[in-house]
Amino acid sequence: MREVYDFLKKAETFYLATVEGDSARVRPFGAVDLFEGRMYFQTGRKKAVYRQMKAHPRIEICAMLDGRWIRISGTAVEDNRLEPNVHMLESYPSLKGMYAPGDGNCTVFYLKDATAVISSFTEPSEVIKF
Repeated sequence: MREVYDFLKKAETFYLATVEGDSARVRPFGAVDLFEGRMYFQTGRKKAVYRQMKAHPRIEICAMLDGRWIRISGTAVEDNRLEPNVHMLESYPSLKGMYAPGDGNCTVFYLKDATAVISSFTEPSEVIKF
């Protein structure tokens, strides 16, 4: 999982895909964190992406870095505890202008039963399960 986290951190922007009705929805994210052996990402409860993940928790993440790309599929699980929210905001202080732990909006999800595939046009793909 650390290799997956490092890839996303270095890429800085990754794209998270959800489902809404019968359509795919993709948007950029930038906050990823490791906490208690899980990989987390953050969003707001007021956003459509939140409602989409609650309705259809199977998601996919994609990012590119140095001629390689990563695709991560898994189940998004909301963690309502304050500790992972605090850890995320300490890791991304720029988010503190929009979010605060316990504000009713800030929330984090971790990936469960995830599979990451790192690929390129020149190397064999690498599969990482976490």
